[in-house]
Order: sequence, then structure tokens, then C-alpha cells
Amino acid sequence: MDISRTGGLTMRTPKAWGQPCPHPDCAYAQMINRGNIRATSTYLTQSGKRRIFQCTKCGTPFSETRDTVFFDLKTPEEKVMMALKMLLVKVDLAGISFVLGVTEDTVLAWLQRAAHKAAEINAHLLRDLPVTQVQLDEMWNFIARKHACETDTAGESLPDSEDGRQGVWISFAPEFRLMIAAVVGPRTLDTAKEVVAATKARVAGIPAFFSDGFTCSLAALIAAFHVVTTVARTGKRGRPRKPLCEPHPDLVYGQLVKQKKQGKLLTLSTRVVLGAERLTQLGFTISTALVERVNLTLRQALAPLARKTSSFCKDRERLRQRVVFFQAFYNVARPHMSWRLSLPDQDQHILGLIQPKWLPRTPAMAAGLTDHVWTFRELLTAKFEPIHNQSSSG
Repeated sequence: MDISRTGGLTMRTPKAWGQPCPHPDCAYAQMINRGNIRATSTYLTQSGKRRIFQCTKCGTPFSETRDTVFFDLKTPEEKVMMALKMLLVKVDLAGISFVLGVTEDTVLAWLQRAAHKAAEINAHLLRDLPVTQVQLDEMWNFIARKHACETDTAGESLPDSEDGRQGVWISFAPEFRLMIAAVVGPRTLDTAKEVVAATKARVAGIPAFFSDGFTCSLAALIAAFHVVTTVARTGKRGRPRKPLCEPHPDLVYGQLVKQKKQGKLLTLSTRVVLGAERLTQLGFTISTALVERVNLTLRQALAPLARKTSSFCKDRERLRQRVVFFQAFYNVARPHMSWRLSLPDQDQHILGLIQPKWLPRTPAMAAGLTDHVWTFRELLTAKFEPIHNQSSSG
């Protein structure tokens, strides 16, 4: 944040507030740090003082909490954050309602706001990721009931079904421990295409992909990464040949195939499906160990994903909101032990009986997306410019 010092006193410059103008017709709409925002007054809430800002270009006044999870809420911010934190540590809705004295519908309304903000954070940060390999996996779960009223021939829920088996699909970058995409849907080709398409939109280039032996993964990858070859006309009679859709020459795909019997693992084998020569050049090992470890983290963090639980979601959108919210929290606000750095002796400060030895870092820090561990309040109040404005503004 920009700070200017005049006469020994620290003063904020007008462009240092980090607040965008909310008026859609303003010339500086949704732009940050353009020098058009000034603080005009404050007001007192249950959570302390909050500022009122005004755009000097269009004259629109707005609150400090606008476009955040806390906007227009009468509940203290600490209680809202406590409820959302409890959702991320495997506490069910009934428990949160009992502890905090709020209704379950209120907690779900806060979750909806938090998921919307998390999706905004993901869209802003997860762009042009320099990843070289991606691990794909789907985690079994269900909505409302284990067996849907209507299923396809394989027993999976229909794409628009609101009950039955609905998996949590994860696209994971092992080199940064970063969750690239998270989708909730049945174990079908359409959901596999959705996951791969979301991954393609967020990575730079064509990374190597590794997954289990799910047959639809190959078709989903070819649908996203392919080249179209047009067959020349021969001049002979008959209908001309259709263009050929072939896998991209740089696409690498390997499978880790597990054979089980009565729930017990019998054999474990690897299979190179595409790009064997390039895989050898890259020197990667076919593995899905890290994304499967993330599956365990999700099951330990979200109550609806726990095994043999009565806290399962009754609506697919509610489960999607929880997963998206946890994805943003995992990437930017949850330090990962594998990325911590050892502090030099001179940087270790004694705080009571605790002497920290490690500098915590998150997957987003490892990928160069952020420069610090986000606080939980930052996760709920972050504001960004529209993506189409950021290239010109820097």
C-alpha cells in the first residue's frame, strides 16, 4: 500500500485505498488505485469503525465492505468468520447452528457469499500457470441419497440429477501443491471434459497429465488438446472425408491402473497412453499420489465428504460451494508444510515460550501468485479489477 510521509506524519495518498468505484457507468468503474477514491467519513458497526468512500469522478459514495462477504450484514464479522472457519474443519451445519446461535439457512447464505468470493479469487489468480504436470482424480461422494432415482446404464447420476453419486473432481499441480480446478458432478465423460477444460483455461501450454484408469479421461483430454487435420479433396465421386481430430503432438498422458478385488488392492501398474517419447524426455514418473493425498485433506476438512456421515449435502450446489471455498482457502490461506522455509538463527524471535523456526508458505506463494499467507479476512474481502483491465494497468 502506497504511503507518503510529509512533515514526519504518515498520510495515505488518495490512490492507496485499494477500493474500486462500484458505479457501472463511471469511467473508473471497478478500477483500483487510479487516484479517484477518497475517504469521506466513518460509521460504527458491531465490528468496529468502517469507512465511507466516494469516487471523485462520478460522486458515488459506497461502504468499505461493498463487494465483500460482510456487505450489508448485521451480524458481527467475527461470528461470520467463525462460522465459515468451522465449515472448513469438518463441523456440520447443525453443530455450527448450535454453537453460534444462528439458523442453518443463515450459515448457508454466508457460505454462498464466501463461495462467490472464492470463485472470484480463483478466476483472478489461477491464470497462465507455469505447470509442467497435472494429476487428475475424482473422489466418490453422493447427494441426498446414494442411489439416484434416475441413472444411466452405468448406474451413474444423470448430468442434471440432484441426487445419487456425485464425485468431486480435482485437477492438481504437484510441483506447487496447487489445486487448479475443482468440479462436482457424476462420473461421466461430460464432467471429465468440464474438469479438463477448466484446467486448460488456467495453465500455460500443454502439461503432462496423469490419472487413474478412468476410460473417459483420454477422450476428455483429446477434446481439449487436439489438432484438426483437413483431408484434401481427391476429385473422385463420393462424399469427401471429414476432418480428422487427433491428439496434440505435445500431449502426454499416463495412467496408474489399480486392480482391486473386494476392496483390496491386487496389482498396481502404469500405462503410457499418449506421448511416450516426450514423457521420457521430461523424465516424469506416472503417479497420482499427491492428488489422492489432497482427496484425504478434503475428506478431513469438509463434513459432507466424510465417510459414513449423516452430514451429506442435500443439494449439489451446496457441495460445489463448499469445495470451491475450500479450494481458494487451500491455495492462498492454508500454509503447506512441504513449502515452509527454515528461518536463520538471527531471524528467530522469542515470543513467550514459542520460538518459530519456520517461515510458512502457501501453494500460491510457491507458484508466485501471492507474496504472503493470506489472512482469513483477506480471503473474504479481496477486491480485484476486471481481467480485461489488468493488462493495461499492470
